[in-house]
Amino acid sequence: MSGASTYQPRSGFMKWLEARLPIAGLVYSSFVVYPVPRNLNYWWTFGGILSFMLIVQIVTGIILAMHYTPHVDYAFNSVEHIMRDVNYGWLLRYLHSNGASMFFLAGYIHLFRGFYYGSYKEPREVLWILGVILLLLMIATGFMGYVLPWGQMSFWAATVITNLFSAIPVFGESIVTWLWGGYSVGNPTLNRFYSLHYLLPFVIVGVVGLHVWALHVVGQNNPTGVEVKSDRDTVAFTPYATIKDLFLIICFCLLYAWFVFFVPNYLGHADNYIPANPGVTPPHIVPEWYYLPFYAILRAIPSKLGGVVMLVSAIVILAFAPWLDTSQVRSARYRPLYKQFFWIFFLVCVGLGWLGSKPAEGGYVIAARILTAWYFIHFLIVLPILGLVETPKPLPNSINEAVLGKGAGITPQSAAPAHGDAKV
Repeated sequence: MSGASTYQPRSGFMKWLEARLPIAGLVYSSFVVYPVPRNLNYWWTFGGILSFMLIVQIVTGIILAMHYTPHVDYAFNSVEHIMRDVNYGWLLRYLHSNGASMFFLAGYIHLFRGFYYGSYKEPREVLWILGVILLLLMIATGFMGYVLPWGQMSFWAATVITNLFSAIPVFGESIVTWLWGGYSVGNPTLNRFYSLHYLLPFVIVGVVGLHVWALHVVGQNNPTGVEVKSDRDTVAFTPYATIKDLFLIICFCLLYAWFVFFVPNYLGHADNYIPANPGVTPPHIVPEWYYLPFYAILRAIPSKLGGVVMLVSAIVILAFAPWLDTSQVRSARYRPLYKQFFWIFFLVCVGLGWLGSKPAEGGYVIAARILTAWYFIHFLIVLPILGLVETPKPLPNSINEAVLGKGAGITPQSAAPAHGDAKV
């Protein structure tokens, strides 16, 4: 839970404000004296990185929206206008487009960290489910943003993905018609996607608020997976955690800047620099890299409806991890078998991403089907069985013991022998 509100306003204005709207006290108790496990490592900084990237995306997106024209006849040229004529427009556009990739990169690392250290287990189930909802919102927002430049890949990605909804029985065709705003991808489609792409980031901000709230209620997990048992297990969020967050944000920004200034189009597709043409289909339609694992799962299933079901299931099943994993031990540090299966699962996801970038033919399809099967086997078979058959390593008695050793909790007074036990 948040630290006790010990905030004492110094100025007269702050005393007046705190008596009426104690926002400074809330910030102080939540982000200054808030107790965090003393053994948090740098993998726990990606939540801060995600918050930073969300702010960058919103700020750059708002400015870009001032110069963008959501019309099929002008959208492509308005992006070129931003790049060539708007002061630092090229920088804003590259910050925004590469920022989406950095946002997903940090999000996936955050997700896999949660799997490795068991951050989804009781009492953090709601926290985990909110994280899965955030992933869904990120996927929807990113896809709609990918359509806005109205290049060849934007147009055909919109056509392919929206057509998937037609596989839904009874209501599928009506949903597609509503998404298109007619009977084909066109200007109403672009306007819908533009408005939703602008709106959804603010929905993400709201869910992030719930995510942080849930985190402060149940407390943070830690690398040992042992719950906090005393004040000796924790340190104040500021400066101990904030310095770590700031350091890795700076390191992450160096990677971000490298993409923006040296290879700004590396993660994009060359066909998106060709204006959308409904009469010319690109030889190989691919989404952005962060959708490729799910795209591989979609194409691995020969049935259109089956592919859609598996695609949606691949994301939804993440929310059930707290109940599918039957082990009472959280951290993979103390689960030797789980650690091996975790890395297999990680390689499967990377392999699906690679296969998603390849044509849906021959051996690529067979490999995608094998990896898709293992993806679901990991959740539906491996996690439930491992909890029953695995023998975990002994857990430390406390976080303090794990950090400082078994003698950490022994004080000089408690270590001294009693008077009657003194040796002669």
